[in-house]
Amino acid sequence: MLASLGLILLCQLIGEAVVRGLGLPLPGPVLGLLLLLVLLLARDRFAMLAYGPLRNDGVETASKGLLAHLSLLFVPAAVGVVQKLDLLASHGIAIVLVLALSVVVTLLATVLTFRLVSRLLKQQDAR
Repeated sequence: MLASLGLILLCQLIGEAVVRGLGLPLPGPVLGLLLLLVLLLARDRFAMLAYGPLRNDGVETASKGLLAHLSLLFVPAAVGVVQKLDLLASHGIAIVLVLALSVVVTLLATVLTFRLVSRLLKQQDAR
């Protein structure tokens, strides 16, 4: 389990290093997750790669363990919010307004995108 967790973190580290080194506009953990996906797909296709943490569903077990305790990862964020309660008290109304406005803008952008794609698909079907 420890080796599998190490593999997950190594993939994240490699993703971070590649993104920072090449200046890619992509979060490093996303690239690391893609790398892990490629490793797992290659493991399933080629039996010789099922070695170490990649054998016997080790990565899957470690991932399930992380997901089972995912709520613990939110504790530092909650502590940070509690430490900044004075900022929330002084700017709380502005924060709520910005959040509400961003929700409305996101919903409008989603609706407009859906309508545009739906029109484009209808035009393709008409041809």
